[in-house]
Amino acid sequence: MKTHDTSKRGGSGKQAIGDAERDIIALGIAIAAIIMFVGTGGAVVPDVIRSLSGVGLGPDQVLVNALLLNIALIIFGWRRYRQLTQEVQERRKAEEQARHLAEIDPLTGCLNRRSIGPAADGLIAEAKARGEIAAIIMIDLDNFKQINDFNGHSAGDQILQDCAQRIASVLPQRSVLARLGGDEFVTVVAVEKNRLASIDHLATTIVEAVCEPVTVNGVEVRVTASLGLTSSEAGSMPDGTRPADSQTLLHMADIAMYHAKKQGRNCFYWFEEPMEDELRFRTEIEAGIRKGIPRGEFVPYYEQQIDLQTGELTGFEMLARWHSPKLGVVSPEIFIPIAEEIGAIGELSEQVIARALDDAKAWDPRLSLAVNISPLQLRDPWFAQKLLRLLVEANFPPERLEIEITESCLHENVAIVRSLITSLKNQGIRVSLDDFGTGYSSLAQLRNLPFDRIKIDRSFVTNLVENKDSEAIVHAIAMLGKGLGLPITVEGIETADVLDKLRQYGDIKGQGYLYGLPLTANEARDTLSKRNLLGGGEIGRKIARTLDAEVSQPALAARIA
Repeated sequence: MKTHDTSKRGGSGKQAIGDAERDIIALGIAIAAIIMFVGTGGAVVPDVIRSLSGVGLGPDQVLVNALLLNIALIIFGWRRYRQLTQEVQERRKAEEQARHLAEIDPLTGCLNRRSIGPAADGLIAEAKARGEIAAIIMIDLDNFKQINDFNGHSAGDQILQDCAQRIASVLPQRSVLARLGGDEFVTVVAVEKNRLASIDHLATTIVEAVCEPVTVNGVEVRVTASLGLTSSEAGSMPDGTRPADSQTLLHMADIAMYHAKKQGRNCFYWFEEPMEDELRFRTEIEAGIRKGIPRGEFVPYYEQQIDLQTGELTGFEMLARWHSPKLGVVSPEIFIPIAEEIGAIGELSEQVIARALDDAKAWDPRLSLAVNISPLQLRDPWFAQKLLRLLVEANFPPERLEIEITESCLHENVAIVRSLITSLKNQGIRVSLDDFGTGYSSLAQLRNLPFDRIKIDRSFVTNLVENKDSEAIVHAIAMLGKGLGLPITVEGIETADVLDKLRQYGDIKGQGYLYGLPLTANEARDTLSKRNLLGGGEIGRKIARTLDAEVSQPALAARIA
């Protein structure tokens, strides 16, 4: 692992000086005792020798005692010196280990978040002194949480260790590598100014190295990485100075990394100033979503679904809209992906569905309500029970509700999708396959998964008249649905020519701007009132009595509990 030395902390230096002073004192005591021993022994030993030879009266008893005391002092001083020396060595070793633990990530052996700042500042300063450039590369593993949850935390640790080793193996000598936490790494590399393009090659190498499969418990697991890049020569700051400190550069690289994730992952991007504005807007959206859910700012809109042969209104598809007090009406294309990333999509969706069910129970009982669910909600093992609870609380009949699952969901876990569809259908809820034709679902999946309807994606419909390929695809899906006994709904009908073309394919439901823009709850109620399609009066009371009776059934209550 390539690292850059960081300076010692002041407290450790003072402690070392204090230990050295105690070492010298103990050694001084031992040396003084030895000198006194030599002086006293020089007077006592000759008298002892003469006394043993029968000449003289023998040594002075006081001097003998002094000599014995000197010997004791020598032994004591030397032992104490050795003990102090050992204590100092152990303390220094413990301090070094503590410093190591404080600066090094114990799992990967890289620097950690606490130590990367000083190390990066040191390398940036060194590069500047050499007339070089320091490049900062932020590295984040894609979808690591799902990999970790699916394979277990021990497997996740192994993947992190392997990825750290692979990244370190391709770094040049003058570089530092740190794990910031979780699945995020950062490296700082010093390069010559005329070789900045080599960082692009290094980033590509890192992406390719991380992408190599990791064998975990005999199973190959692949993980990709998104990289954000910047350098110490990045664009000027508002005050005209260049960003020199590591924290500013790390922030810029982090923004670029987020941009790489948004662009599809498994790639790298250099930081550009517009990215920061985009991230600031994204942060504003995220904060608005968190505040808007408890405030009830997310509301349902309703797009009409029409029988193309008769022109009869058959139901509505619910579309979520955000009535932000600051941003106005926000499209779901903006807030849905962010709500999914921050884990708020479940609460948001349940809130909007509850309001839609409350609106729809006032409609004519012949009208259906179609609701899209996020792929993330499919991973919730309690989703079917949560949906059933919403139905009970709204007194809404399950057979009038249709849940739409996008085709891309089939590739995540077919077993989970099958279990969810079966659970929903057991409650009487219908399930349709949305955006059909845009993914890779097979005929075997359509045959094995008990869908009630197929929805053709709008991308094949908007240019149906002009594009022969789109016409062939729509015709093939319509015939497929007829052969499998699955009704068809077509999205994106915007012109009369497209409508005439679709009518050739038999009994099909359709929706699109040709029949009007999505309606608010009040607009939908007004439209239904004009068509005499509100389920009021005796019909509404009869429905309520039927629902109350169904809700009181022990079997239904047991399914909710």
